[in-house]
Amino acid sequence: MTRVKRGYIARRRRTKIRLFASSFRGAHSRLTRTITQQKMRALVSSYRDRGRQKRDFRRLWITRINAVTRENEVSYSYSRLIHNLYKRKLLLNRKILAQIAILNKNCFSIISEKIIK
Repeated sequence: MTRVKRGYIARRRRTKIRLFASSFRGAHSRLTRTITQQKMRALVSSYRDRGRQKRDFRRLWITRINAVTRENEVSYSYSRLIHNLYKRKLLLNRKILAQIAILNKNCFSIISEKIIK
């Protein structure tokens, strides 16, 4: 049987994988089999955590809005604020509301007073 010299294609594939894993530590950036396993794991984690990041930020915005509403009005809560926003058909999402609540509390109090009335 004749000897087959593998060309540059396999080497090119491995170098592409190595470039992805160049920031990993130890064998995870040097050994081909370990690099491929770590690459699959990294891609799975990044896909999963993109969804998790959306949830975490939404929780953060809700917490910030709730803190500012309770700070301004004693008997007013986040759930009532959101309910009244929908009733008045004001199109402000939680991200924008949280930014207004942190950066400009006067504007947020004006919005909440308009909603109550």
